[in-house]
Amino acid sequence: MIDTVIFDMDGTLAETEEVHRQAFNRAFADFGLDWSWDVPLYRKLLKTTGGKERITHFIELEGGAADPEFVAKLHKAKTAVYAALVDSGAVPLRPGIEAFIAAARARGLTLAIATTTSMPNIEALLTNALGPKWREIFPVVGAGDMVKKKKPAPDVYELALKELGKPPAQCVAIEDSRNGVLAARGAGLPVIAVRSTFSSDDDLTGAAIELPSCKELSLDLLDRITPPS
Repeated sequence: MIDTVIFDMDGTLAETEEVHRQAFNRAFADFGLDWSWDVPLYRKLLKTTGGKERITHFIELEGGAADPEFVAKLHKAKTAVYAALVDSGAVPLRPGIEAFIAAARARGLTLAIATTTSMPNIEALLTNALGPKWREIFPVVGAGDMVKKKKPAPDVYELALKELGKPPAQCVAIEDSRNGVLAARGAGLPVIAVRSTFSSDDDLTGAAIELPSCKELSLDLLDRITPPS
């Protein structure tokens, strides 16, 4: 019986990717770079998970060699821009998420997060959306900077399961991307996949249930899920 829901963040809890894209571009401008990631390019770059990894991949696509120290500084600046945008109220939770969280808590389910984004990004978004006590809602958080390999590797889900002390069969992941579905399935979890703006064309094969948006999330769905074989 499922008693734990593990959420992805970017694209799942909130439609963050456009704000991430804007933050990258502002950071590039602040560093005097002539890079500009438009929407089609950013869709392609999202196949590489993790902000630092995404910058590195872009530099290599442009024929350059990425310096890890420079990439880290650039990404830190981007994170600060993103946090400021979130603090301004630019990134609300997706419609349906807050109601689903409230229903899950009322039933006594455990909630957790497993994401490739960094802890500062998690804190910025959830503090703004849910208030300073958001850790009471999500007592276990697995972030991309806590694991060796990011999605589609299962590491962050395996970390969350370890911290929860739960077997995969008692949990369900909620994801919006191909990489997310692969990561959750790799850790043995069933998946509810919700379409999002930047992953609207992703192949979500492997998800137990696929939804067009978060508005369709309900606790009844949990009763329809059987653990993946």
